[in-house]
Amino acid sequence: MNGITAIHAERIRDSRGKATLRIIVEAGDARGAFDVPSGASTGSREAHELRDDDGGVTRAVHAVESEIAPALSGTDVTKQRALDELLISLDGTPRKERLGGNALIGVSIAAARAAASSLHISLVAHLRSLASMMPSRETPRLFVNLINGGKHAEGGSPIQEHQIVTETDNIAQALQQAEQVERVLGDILEARGILARRGDEGGYAFSVNSIDEPFALLGEAVRTCNIPGLSLGADAAASSFFNDGAYHVLGESYDTAALSAHYRSLHETHGLIFLEDPFHEDAVPDFAALKTAQPAFILIGDDLTTTNAESIRAAAKQHAIQAVIIKPNQIGTLTETIEAMKVARENSVHCIVSHRSGETHDDFIADVAYAFGAYGLKAGAPSAPERKVKYERLVEISHDRAHT
Repeated sequence: MNGITAIHAERIRDSRGKATLRIIVEAGDARGAFDVPSGASTGSREAHELRDDDGGVTRAVHAVESEIAPALSGTDVTKQRALDELLISLDGTPRKERLGGNALIGVSIAAARAAASSLHISLVAHLRSLASMMPSRETPRLFVNLINGGKHAEGGSPIQEHQIVTETDNIAQALQQAEQVERVLGDILEARGILARRGDEGGYAFSVNSIDEPFALLGEAVRTCNIPGLSLGADAAASSFFNDGAYHVLGESYDTAALSAHYRSLHETHGLIFLEDPFHEDAVPDFAALKTAQPAFILIGDDLTTTNAESIRAAAKQHAIQAVIIKPNQIGTLTETIEAMKVARENSVHCIVSHRSGETHDDFIADVAYAFGAYGLKAGAPSAPERKVKYERLVEISHDRAHT
């Protein structure tokens, strides 16, 4: 039996202690659940989170149980597109404002897990049955945020994420490399007398005197570990420090040309390669111009594209990005997430499947990344349990696939 027999919603806490949703979908004896994450640094075009005035999710729970559950009763969980189209139609707004993108994505993904259970197949196999696309890699690279800043660590670096990016196809080895660099970085910070706390995504967070300082420290940790193939990456999340036509960083104002020059300096001095959202979310031509000025950069869209197929297509047409961040809760349904990935790959843009700053212990994004041959998985610092579980799930999947 594949028809939905029950949908439940309950309030849980995310990794920041804030309220979020757990959605459970039942189809006879089959069951699927999803714990919905929440972002702090969000693009203006993202699917709307339905919240109470005090930040709670009572309204979202009510939307699921009083409206979505009755409307989807009997719907076949194995027909993901039809189910998601029903959800979109039921909400009826461009950004899921009425029922909430958090409610819709929870139901959508929980239904996919229930479908895999009802069909007695793995979630990876079920996801692959929903769509096919050209893979970027057999196993995703790990994009590991070891120094937090921006909206993920107020009072820290203005750059939101300072990452190492692994190269090996062996996911277990890649995770070990990330953990080693994180330990060594901690030792370096302690030796320098730098007082560091942990940011939203589990990485070190501390006050800085320059944009370069965190990159210099991270680069030192990588060199100390002497691991071949590691690259440096960053999520500037530049929309967060763009105001009145300028970028405001550590008491200085930068125009586009000056900020672009500083990014190029980070490449020349510290070897920065992967650069996400270097300019504000409407600055598509500036992305393209930076790539022309420094071809070594791999420019990545997130606030620019918000897991939206049309936005990805437009950015790719203007040669603004070489990769795109994929966050299912940015768009609101699994079908739309997959469509965004398909459009990216059809336009030779790589996909990096990503967590959010407010996370749960759910590991669904690892299955998505592996199922569709994503270029990368971005899940934060491995010392944080809600982040590590995603990397460990990727290790588990790759091990299982290697022995089947």
